[in-house]
Amino acid sequence: MKRFNGGKISYDRKFDVLAMYLKKGQEEEFVEIAPNVNVELDKKGQIIGIEILDASKTLKPFVRAISLQSASA
Repeated sequence: MKRFNGGKISYDRKFDVLAMYLKKGQEEEFVEIAPNVNVELDKKGQIIGIEILDASKTLKPFVRAISLQSASA
């Protein structure tokens, strides 16, 4: 698990899930904000994490777009 500004990032290769934990807390519910992208909320409705399902597939277009932008710069 990697740390960033008080948060943590983990990748579960077996389930292909990338999780970003922004702060500690118990997940009360989640909201799907895009296909395969969930925002985890605590009981106050505050964001505590972001979960990307099928991460290797979901992020592939993003990674490709970043690569293309870098190549043209």
